[in-house]
This record gives sequence, C-alpha cells and structure tokens, in this order.
Amino acid sequence: MKFNRIFSLFAFLSFAVALPAQDDLLSLVGEPEAPETHAIATFKGTRLINFHTLEVPGKRTLDFRIAHRFGSFNSGWYDFYGLDGGASIRLSFEYSYDGRLAVGIGRTSLDKMFDGFVKYRLLRQGDKSKPWVSVTLFSGMYYTILKDPNKDANGYDKYEHASSRISYCHQVIVGRKFNEHFSLQIAPVMVHYNQVQDFSDNNDVYLLTAAARYKFTKRLAVTAEYGWRFWDYTRTKYYDSFGIGLDVETGGHVFQVHITNSLGLAENQFYARTNNKWANGGIRLGFNISRVFTL
Repeated sequence: MKFNRIFSLFAFLSFAVALPAQDDLLSLVGEPEAPETHAIATFKGTRLINFHTLEVPGKRTLDFRIAHRFGSFNSGWYDFYGLDGGASIRLSFEYSYDGRLAVGIGRTSLDKMFDGFVKYRLLRQGDKSKPWVSVTLFSGMYYTILKDPNKDANGYDKYEHASSRISYCHQVIVGRKFNEHFSLQIAPVMVHYNQVQDFSDNNDVYLLTAAARYKFTKRLAVTAEYGWRFWDYTRTKYYDSFGIGLDVETGGHVFQVHITNSLGLAENQFYARTNNKWANGGIRLGFNISRVFTL
C-alpha cells in the first residue's frame, strides 16, 4: 500500500515536470511551416516561338523537340507562298535531372549547325510571396560544318581553324506569371561570333528581347516575341526578329504554330541575322512540336 502511494506521487510529479518540458520542446520546433509553393507553367514550353523561355524541363524529364520553318510568303504562287521550298528544320533534345539545371543539344539544317546549351533556373517566382519574378540563365555554343564556297577563288579557307566555326549566345531571362492567363519575360542577350561575315562587322551583338503569352482557354494560348538589336554591328541589312503564334496543349504534346520573319532556328541565326521583314511579306509559317518523356 505504501509502495502504491509512493509510485502515485512519483508519477504525478513526473507528469507535472513533463508538461513544461513539452511546451519548451514545442516552442523550439515552432508551428509547422506551410509547404513552399512556386508559380507553375509560366510558359508551357522551354521555347515560345524561336526564343527560349525561362522554363526548364521538369525533374528527370527529356524534351524532344522538332522545329520547322517554311519559305517566305513573298516567294509567290509558284512556291505556294513558301510551302514548296526555302525551309529549315531543327531537331533537339533537352534534359533536366533536378528541374533546375538543364542541358540540350540540337541540329539545324540552315548553315548545317550543331549546338549545345546549358540552362539554369536561378530564381523561381513564389506563388503568393517573394521572389516576385523567375530568373533563368542561358549559355549556348554553335558549330557550323559548312564548307567555304569561295575557297578556290580566294585561295584560302575561312574555316581552316575550327574556332572560326564557333559562335556563342548568353542571356539572362527574367519573367513573371501575373495570373493564370498572362505571362511576360524580358532578357538581355549577347551573341558572339568568332568569325564575322565582313572585316568591318563587330564580333559582339547585343539585344533586349521580350516575350509574352496569353492563355484564353484551358488548352489554347496566343504568344508573341520581339528582339531589339542595339547599335550598328554590320553593314549587311538585317531586321529585328518578330513572331506571333498559337500554343495548343494536347496531353504530353505541345503544338506551336506561328508566323515569324526569321528563317534561322539557332540563337546565333535569328537574333542577329534575320534578313527578312514583315513589311514586304518576308514572313513565314512555322511550327514546333514538343514531346516530353519521364526517365
């Protein structure tokens, strides 16, 4: 009996001491934090029309992409307004293991161009909190296997050194998803050519690009992009790249159809060397098809 009383007293004291100790532990743990959320699908794909968006493929996702541009409308009826010829095509793969760092490779028929790039999501816009914008870094390298058509006439090969075949593009993409319908991004861009077309050309070209998307149904969105080139970097007549398009979402596929004045499909082509303009019908129909695979 005496033992039961002692045990009961000990249990009571232990419970009394445990209560404040438990409160102290809870105060150290604090209130459970809400899971961190981010804005998703600022843009539906990693490309809008020609330009890269701030998006990267999801975790352990491979993005296979086909891009095609027909000839220009001003080629007339004989070429069925560009559908019969003057086309370019690009096949590419993009992969991300962690959803932040992506690598990609591609092959463009125009200029027989191979390219590779690295893309890194530096900041991701919060759903209802900071940061207010997303920031993605991009760096690409391009290598042409063209032969010098004037080698015999000039007596030398302008592609004698492999470095003469290489060019680069770097950009910082900053964007925001304002609501479920509208997204906007801007990006300062630099394109560098190891070898220029004319001795008076600058090796470096600077631009500011803007791209926007407006989603008006669950599966349809209109898009637009424009690139402003700074300063006179060449005596050759080039124009700003401009395109408008329509995104169609169909499950694992994204189909993008658009009109643009750029024939090239690599950054070193359409950013600084678009040689057609909208005003004289130098625009062309094009499309992108994207298919994603989880690996």
